[in-house]
Amino acid sequence: MKFTQYFLRNRERPDRREIKTEWIERVIASPLRKHVQEDGRIRLWGKVDEAEGRYLRVVLLEDGETVHNAFLDRRFREDDDAG
Repeated sequence: MKFTQYFLRNRERPDRREIKTEWIERVIASPLRKHVQEDGRIRLWGKVDEAEGRYLRVVLLEDGETVHNAFLDRRFREDDDAG
């Protein structure tokens, strides 16, 4: 898995330290929802039971494999089509 420097810097934030690489890998492999932004970046969401059932948003670059961002998304709702 590849990461941007932005991701690596932000991963050190206290609110991001708990996010495990295996969670990111699971979301990439089997997202609940996928949205391609106008700039080509890809947003993926997945539920993480180990994080009290919260949802992890993973943002990939246009190449579909480089992780640019990952965070627990407090606003995501499975039944919301807005993505």
